[in-house]
Amino acid sequence: MTIRLDVTGMLRRAVPSGLTDEGLAALAPRLEAAHTGLLADAARGILGFREFEAQAEERARVLAWARSVDGTCDDVVVLGIGGSALGAVALRTALLPRDWNARTVAQRGGRPRLHVLDNVDPRGVRGVLDQVDLRRTRVLVISKSGSTAETMAQYLLIRARLDAEGIAPKDALAFVTDPAKGVLRPIAARDEIPVFSIPPNVGGRFSVLTPVGLVPAALLGLDVDGLVDGAMAMRDRCAHGTLRENPALAFAALQWRAQMEAGQGMHVLMPYSDAFRDLAPWFVQLWAESLGKRTPAGAHVGPTPIVAVGATDQHAQVQLFMEGPIDKTVTFLDVEESEGGELVIPTVGADGPAELTYLGGRGFGELLRAECRATAGALATMGRPTMTLRVTRADAWHLGGLFVFFELATIYAGQLYGVDPLDQPGVELGKQLTYYQFGHPGWTQMRATWEALPAADPDWVL
Repeated sequence: MTIRLDVTGMLRRAVPSGLTDEGLAALAPRLEAAHTGLLADAARGILGFREFEAQAEERARVLAWARSVDGTCDDVVVLGIGGSALGAVALRTALLPRDWNARTVAQRGGRPRLHVLDNVDPRGVRGVLDQVDLRRTRVLVISKSGSTAETMAQYLLIRARLDAEGIAPKDALAFVTDPAKGVLRPIAARDEIPVFSIPPNVGGRFSVLTPVGLVPAALLGLDVDGLVDGAMAMRDRCAHGTLRENPALAFAALQWRAQMEAGQGMHVLMPYSDAFRDLAPWFVQLWAESLGKRTPAGAHVGPTPIVAVGATDQHAQVQLFMEGPIDKTVTFLDVEESEGGELVIPTVGADGPAELTYLGGRGFGELLRAECRATAGALATMGRPTMTLRVTRADAWHLGGLFVFFELATIYAGQLYGVDPLDQPGVELGKQLTYYQFGHPGWTQMRATWEALPAADPDWVL
């Protein structure tokens, strides 16, 4: 089982804008400082996503509870948004067969479906609730603060439906929230609703390997221990402060350098794997919300992450990557072993088209990997910088390792960009103005800000 990062395509020997040996030597002090900064943050206790040993007791509670309710639900519904939702989707896509929710109970081995309500569009909310029997459903309300407007609106709707159907909340709900604060704690205590703690030093977009992701994973019977083992292995592997020994630091440094020195601030993650296709949106939130910031000096910095999927986007975005502006890096995610074994392409018969004989007897996975290598090579030929993450297979161990790889890279990138990767001040104003419009008593002070917003000009409403 391995995860390897090939950065050859980011070097001058491969592309004109790449890193030179001299540039690497000049970068070394900055990399050492970034690693020292991460260690200092860890010592301050603010990087809780690395603290798997300290969270072992809560993980054990999660697993014990999931075993105790096994067989009692046909559906799991996650109420969450952003970091409270994207991880669960990535887990389902990576570790369960494709189109899991469309499979019969027998095809799922009796395990539940997973629905993630990450928006408040009535069409989506109604669409999920119309599919499930709340008497055979476990609804997970995931909000660290317990004040997330979207999640709590969904909770109030489902709570009203439970009351109308005479279903005890403790039999249908579970909360994942702060260990001490917030709206959900007293409700859980009053109504005997199971509740699990998000460590106070873990923010939402870093929380997939806490109960935020592990409660739905456990309910679906996924390999929680494998996820954590892979994550710990990657954490320990990234214990050094040099680019050659620390893949997360290398990823962060080369992406930062590509933007700051070569003007390549768009960072594409392109899994050549259906299993890992939803890892890319999870990465986009992590990279964008953590690094798109205003520095203490007032500069506006940050990369723009982009999702692509191979081989699908070879027929869509790759034309832009190949011949458009040289303002992007592309990181490929290549999986060496096909899930369930290779699927062989049938041989063309004697009366078949001769032009297709080259495909016969080869594997679908073999074709996909060849396309990944070919796309990387073609981009390099056009002077476009690339990296490739190669993993042995799409399983829990490798997924856990990838989660922590990207989380550590994000902390290192924050050090390099000179921003705090753990906050999100740019999100807060929109939240506050939403609260003001809905008459939230704590946000009456937003009135002046709201009234100062430009009104629609009737002459320019086209």
